[in-house]
Amino acid sequence: MATPTAGDLLRHWRTTRRLSQLELAGRADTSTRHLSFIETGRATPSRHMLLHLSEELDIPLRERNRMLLAAGYAPVYAEPELDNPAMAPVRDTLRRLLTGFEPHPALAIDATWTMVDANAAITLFLDGVDPALLQPPVNALRLTLHPDGLAPRIVNLPEWRGHLFERLQRQIEITGAPELVALLAELRAYPGGEQAPGLPEPDQTIVPLRLRHDGHELAFLGVTTVFGTPMNVTVAELAIEAFFPADAATATLLRERIAVAADPTTPSD
Repeated sequence: MATPTAGDLLRHWRTTRRLSQLELAGRADTSTRHLSFIETGRATPSRHMLLHLSEELDIPLRERNRMLLAAGYAPVYAEPELDNPAMAPVRDTLRRLLTGFEPHPALAIDATWTMVDANAAITLFLDGVDPALLQPPVNALRLTLHPDGLAPRIVNLPEWRGHLFERLQRQIEITGAPELVALLAELRAYPGGEQAPGLPEPDQTIVPLRLRHDGHELAFLGVTTVFGTPMNVTVAELAIEAFFPADAATATLLRERIAVAADPTTPSD
């Protein structure tokens, strides 16, 4: 395929967001004619116009850079490595957040679900996991659903797989990332079935993760945290996945784990 133009990319994101040219033109305070000319290459958009349209379409920062390059402009949003000295405040914030979530398991991931940090409580999820899956770079979804990973301990595996697949599919629709398309295909090839999320029970609020651990069945509710107003690609693609107890028994076990860690002489089950 030929290298896409800025107009090709703009049309792709407009149709992905299910907007007509008229609807986008109205949002962006421009004419349908001008928008059509940009998409077909009959008009050369300014850098400001591309950024304005990208904002209206909520295009990921990485893809905004790609569109600017296709139009002959320099990228606007930096993409520093997380270990860059300039990213020290972000790393410190991640570490404080992860530590603050304890005794609840939490991990930080990037746009491809690669784990970049985790708190000490995450070890609760790692019992019995094949050490090969823990060799960097660790992909959190692969670690969860691989038959040598967490999957054998997940009580509601088909339901949890269905939940993660739906979430990953939404992420693919938003970002269009080919790496995520390949990851979804890999995960779907693992055994375990798939139960698409159906209508909730009257008292159901969130799909829980149900996990076997030392003869107990634990239940967790997942919470995702992202940075507000990100100004570079790396920060925009970071997220923290934290897991909180969904019942009293799970909360009790987490408190006991913290007590044992603080004082190894504390009796536990």
